[in-house]
Amino acid sequence: MNCDPIARWYRWLEYAGFGRALERRRCAFLAEVADSRRILLLGEGDGRFLVKLVEQNRGASIDYVDLSWRMLELARARAGDRVTYRQGDALTIPLPENEYDLIVTHFFLDCFEAPELDRLMDRVARAARGDARWLLSEFREPAAWARAIVGALYWFFRAATGLTTARLVDHRPLLEQRGFRLVREQLGRAGLLASELWARGRRPE
Repeated sequence: MNCDPIARWYRWLEYAGFGRALERRRCAFLAEVADSRRILLLGEGDGRFLVKLVEQNRGASIDYVDLSWRMLELARARAGDRVTYRQGDALTIPLPENEYDLIVTHFFLDCFEAPELDRLMDRVARAARGDARWLLSEFREPAAWARAIVGALYWFFRAATGLTTARLVDHRPLLEQRGFRLVREQLGRAGLLASELWARGRRPE
C-alpha cells in the first residue's frame, strides 16, 4: 500500500478515527525492547513512533522501509538522519540475512493477502537473528461491530491508496511457524486493537 496520496493528512485522519489509541498500541511494549541494537521497521508511517524508538534506542542502527516516499520524508523530518530510510516494497526489497534483533510492524501486516503475508514472513524471518524479537500492533475482529469497523477501514484505504486487500489474515500462526512465541499481549478498544511482543529462541536473563 502506497500512502503518498494521504501522507500529509494521515496523522489527522488517524486522530479523527481513533484519537491516540493507535499511538498507545504502538508504544505499549516499547520500553521492553530498549536493549535492541539492530532494528528493522516496516511501514511505520509518518515517524511519530520512530521518534520515540530513536530516543530510546540511541545506540541502535535502524532501517526503516516504506513504499511511500512522502511518508519517509515526513518520518525523516521528525526523526532526523540517525535512521537509514529505504523506499521499497517489503516483499521485494533486498534484506540482509540473520541481521536484526528487533522487527517492528505496526498496523502493517493487515495490508497483505494470505499468500503475500506468508512470503513476507519468510523474508523477514530470514533477516531476523535467532534471538530476535518482533514488536507489532494490529486490528482484531472480536465481534460483528469490529468486523464492520475493519471493513470500513479497508474500503477507505482501497479508495484512497489502491489497497487490494479486503480482509484480515491471522498473522499469529505464521509467526509461530517461524519459531516466534508470543511473550506479551495487550488489547485496546474492547479487543479491536492489539499490541504484541514476540520472541524467537532463548534470550539471556
